[in-house]
Amino acid sequence: MKLSDFICFKAIIPELKAKERDGAIAELVTALDRAGRLGKNNSKEITKAVIKREKEASTGMGKGVALPHVKHKAVKDVIAAVGRSSVGIDFSSLDKQPVYSVILLISPVDNPDRHLQAMERIFKHLQRDRFRKFLRQSSTAEEIEDLLKEVDEDSSL
Repeated sequence: MKLSDFICFKAIIPELKAKERDGAIAELVTALDRAGRLGKNNSKEITKAVIKREKEASTGMGKGVALPHVKHKAVKDVIAAVGRSSVGIDFSSLDKQPVYSVILLISPVDNPDRHLQAMERIFKHLQRDRFRKFLRQSSTAEEIEDLLKEVDEDSSL
């Protein structure tokens, strides 16, 4: 599985307007909705589900990244959005540091294997210092998309 198999390039936000966690999640869900990936009238319900999941346990992994995720009946396949913040957002990360890169993952309820594959693929890249650095430095949607496509081809990034 490649990142480009499930990341919606039309839902990349190169500069999140939100300064707090719930707003960032809502922005990313809205971006997926605008890209037509969530079905009709599901964005509020999905936003609530992601925030509820986030309140149970933070998805701020540390090192400036967060991976909010939820399984939801409204989606038929795994879908993700990417957002970047130049100022940083408090996600109650493990290392207590702000988050600059957010990858929101929404998966269907009935396909846990695909959800785990997508999570594994994202974690693989987020563990790499170079990838996190390049993602944080990308200032346009095109730069972020190019980076994501590049790591699909060259896993050394």
